[in-house]
Amino acid sequence: MAVNQPTESSSAKPQPAIIVVKRKKVVAAGHHGGAWKVAYADFVTAMMSLFIVLWLMNADDEVKKAITFYFNNPSGLGTMMGTGMAGAGSSLVVIPKDDMAKLREKLQQSLKNLPAFRQLKDHVEITITADGLRIELIETEAGMFFESGKAVPTPGGAELLGRLAEELGQLPNNVLIEGHTDSKPFSGDGSYSNWELSSDRANAARKCMVEHGLRPEQVGQVRGFADRQLRHPENPMHASNRRVSVIVQYMTPPPGAQKPDPPKPESPPAPEAPPGAS
Repeated sequence: MAVNQPTESSSAKPQPAIIVVKRKKVVAAGHHGGAWKVAYADFVTAMMSLFIVLWLMNADDEVKKAITFYFNNPSGLGTMMGTGMAGAGSSLVVIPKDDMAKLREKLQQSLKNLPAFRQLKDHVEITITADGLRIELIETEAGMFFESGKAVPTPGGAELLGRLAEELGQLPNNVLIEGHTDSKPFSGDGSYSNWELSSDRANAARKCMVEHGLRPEQVGQVRGFADRQLRHPENPMHASNRRVSVIVQYMTPPPGAQKPDPPKPESPPAPEAPPGAS
């Protein structure tokens, strides 16, 4: 009897197809591993060195001396190392204390940065005198630095006084502040005259400058002269006679300045004649 052997038929379950997924492993290139940061840092360092060299080539001789002193003796005394105030740049402190010509030049450069300097420049006069560096703020008929007939600084006057205070506050020199008027009588009942107005304007200038960097102990005197020191004696009513003067004094008397004569020693008394002498 024949036995039927099982054969492959359509009733057999088909095997599922195997799906193979290939994934590429992305390997970062060498230049993305951070080495570029080292090259960039070297580039920035080189550019910074270049700018420092260019700055030193155009710096003042006093600044160069201070830098040379620092690198020769970094831990030494700071007498040649300028100031500890950040952002001062080529500070007025590096100027010799009695070199008024350099001080005048520095002040003129600083005042040029004021927004209203074009309107003020013809009314600011900086001269070197026997008393020191005299900075005069010359008034106009309308009132350039102070309100007309008042001891109240205008916005432009307050800004200029503030800038002067920032610069002069870095110096060891003492400062005098003077007020002057023209010869026009002050209107009113006579209780307030040009003497009071000139003194009050000088004192108002002092207050404004002290608020903006001038040290209180720097102010040696505040004086009002009324119309006793006119700029134009031939025209005593001229508006330019009205002014406020800021004087930066010398630390030591300038060459040629008169010095007081030393006291003469008293001559010893003549010896008394002995008794019986003829």
